[in-house]
Amino acid sequence: MPTPSFSIPRRSWILLAALLLMAAALASWTTPSDAGDSDHELARQALQQGRVLPLRTVLDQVERDYQGQVIKVEFEHDDGRFIYEIRLLQSGGRVAKLKIDARDGKVLSFKRKD
Repeated sequence: MPTPSFSIPRRSWILLAALLLMAAALASWTTPSDAGDSDHELARQALQQGRVLPLRTVLDQVERDYQGQVIKVEFEHDDGRFIYEIRLLQSGGRVAKLKIDARDGKVLSFKRKD
């Protein structure tokens, strides 16, 4: 009986590598004592304290609800709010941009380029 084989698309490997690098960077952030209030430090603390959702949780929601492949992720601190900005490649080559409240996963805006 032949051994079943499967292949993972190259884009999936690239996305996985990018997510792992992002997770490693987030986990290893250190901040000099004079920059204790930097956005990076705030983001790290917010994740550790459970004030923001993990990226994987948000990506699962986006991929399920918006049917596309994630091609870019940014984590921002804007007006006292943490935001995941996510770009998706959807069918037909359309690119969608979502801004999501990192605290609760609520979609704040959705724009699509055709």
